[in-house]
Amino acid sequence: PATTVIDFRDDQNVGRERNIELVPIGLLRYRKDNGRIASDIASYEHFSSVLNEISKEDQKKIRDFLWEKDPEKTSELLNSIQHLGQKEPTIITCDGFLINGNRRKMVMEELLKPFPNNEKYKNIKVVILPGKNDEGGPPTLLEIEQLENRYQYYSEGKAEYYGFDRAISMRRKFGVGMNLREQMKDDPQFANLDEKDFKKELKKTTADFLYPLDCVDRYLSYLGRDFLYDTISKGREGRWEAFKDYSKFYQQLKDEKKRVKFGISEEEVGNIEDVAFKIIRKRDLQISRKVHDIMRDLPKLITNKDSRKELLKIKKIDLTLPKDECLDKDGNEYDVLEIDRKWGKKNAETIIRQVKKATDLLDYKNIKEKPINLLEDALDKLNHKEMNPENINISDIPKAMQSTDDIQSRAKELRSEFYHYKKESKKLNKKFK
Repeated sequence: PATTVIDFRDDQNVGRERNIELVPIGLLRYRKDNGRIASDIASYEHFSSVLNEISKEDQKKIRDFLWEKDPEKTSELLNSIQHLGQKEPTIITCDGFLINGNRRKMVMEELLKPFPNNEKYKNIKVVILPGKNDEGGPPTLLEIEQLENRYQYYSEGKAEYYGFDRAISMRRKFGVGMNLREQMKDDPQFANLDEKDFKKELKKTTADFLYPLDCVDRYLSYLGRDFLYDTISKGREGRWEAFKDYSKFYQQLKDEKKRVKFGISEEEVGNIEDVAFKIIRKRDLQISRKVHDIMRDLPKLITNKDSRKELLKIKKIDLTLPKDECLDKDGNEYDVLEIDRKWGKKNAETIIRQVKKATDLLDYKNIKEKPINLLEDALDKLNHKEMNPENINISDIPKAMQSTDDIQSRAKELRSEFYHYKKESKKLNKKFK
């Protein structure tokens, strides 16, 4: 088609069509404010220098970040374009910056290497946003973020944003005045919810993305690595899931009533976070539980006094390595990922031992208490407010009567067994006295 309607300003409401153009691929430029690589860009700019999107060298850096982000999805898109070509036009600013379609440009550049004369890969179908002298004028930063947010949810072999990058992208949009409610309204799965259900999803999204990001910021500050987000996550193997689970517990630790329930004083919160961050830093625990499982079980581990005692011994581990252990044979400092690996290896025995002790103690307690918990659950169900014989279907009455007979019979058997163990325990007590 020669024209299309895009989700920009009021175009969709009034049915405004914009031209689809064919633009040489070399004229298009990557945007660094791309939600897919938000963590990589934030880390690079803090640690090195601010990327200049007009610079060819920095354009190559942005491309490299995109290429490394999700090789599997990139390969999938490459095969799709090779066989079917580009289906949907991308959207660009009038000076050639891609709002969406960054990965399409990257893949088509890659396909040009073995097929330099193939016209299919030389040009990209685009819709060009208005410029200075066009109707409505050029898009604002807010409008660009809105467009990226909307097209993030549309599909054409697109890589999903990793949770971590999505969280950073969400927070970046706050800076241009796009709040979380507005961002979520662009997502079709939330757009038509009633207010009550939408508020639930808003709360859940905050818990799934923004609270964990706050935990990541505290962790990086704790290690003296503010904004070095690329030390947290590399694709799907990063520590993000562990921070998601820990952040749920941390929100409870901030609540005084819940702290009392856990038996934790306000002064202990710092020690618990210190231990949690050291376990997350180690990451590979070499036991059946993964680090995010430990973070998920942290409320139970901390509530159990014996488990808590074992976990808090991790606090004694030094956070830093001696200076000489951070340098290679030529006297150059290792990068932070290698330092993390060395720190983890040095402290592996202590961390793994204490985590295993804590989880074994919790598992033993769960096994020991399971029968009484099952009995209490059964009694709760029998006493449930909906357990009203008047409400039963007539056809179910014989089955209900049989069930109550079976319950009564099993209750008598259990009582007899418990009575037997009670007598045996009295004999043992008497003997040892």
